[in-house]
Amino acid sequence: MDVAFQASLFDHVEEVGLTSFDSIRRTQLTDGAWIDLLPGWLTGADLLFERLAAGVPWRAERRPMYDRVVDVPRLLGFYDEDDVLPDPVLLDARSTLTRHYADELGEPFRTAGLCYYRDGRDSVAWHGDTIGRGSTEDTVVAIVSVGAPRELLLRPRGGGPSTGHALGHGDLLVMGGSCQRTWEHAVPKRSRAVGPRISIQFRPRGVR
Repeated sequence: MDVAFQASLFDHVEEVGLTSFDSIRRTQLTDGAWIDLLPGWLTGADLLFERLAAGVPWRAERRPMYDRVVDVPRLLGFYDEDDVLPDPVLLDARSTLTRHYADELGEPFRTAGLCYYRDGRDSVAWHGDTIGRGSTEDTVVAIVSVGAPRELLLRPRGGGPSTGHALGHGDLLVMGGSCQRTWEHAVPKRSRAVGPRISIQFRPRGVR
């Protein structure tokens, strides 16, 4: 069941911008992994959702799975380091994240990947960003969410208890240290009606 996008009651800002990192909260995980969480980092997030939903050239993909080819259950957009980002605030966000995590990351965020979860049927399975350097090196991946909240789950690689974070309306979640190698994350399907969400992932060069 599709649900129309409903704006947040707390986001009446008519300009899109960024707040400070003063209230960011870090959680240490196991094996050298950590996450940072900052609710509402992006102001005017509902306006940005509408701009991205209308302006990004979203594409649907099909991928082989076992003995058949299936639809990827979300729409995708990817901007490499030399591409023009689809909204000026994404350039500001990427630059601000680069400055904030300069000591830990040691290099700039370069790319922006976007996922459009249209409703509860769209999802992403358990995985780590281990295509490229993330399979062997510590790195930092920053996720900004706009639109309706969806739960992002985290669990140790290989299984174990998971923790969830409902992300939407400008929330920032950053995964760092060994998180891509030693932990997994997922956005599960939901049988109940949920609104659309766009996830924006900033990564350094060579991490997918």
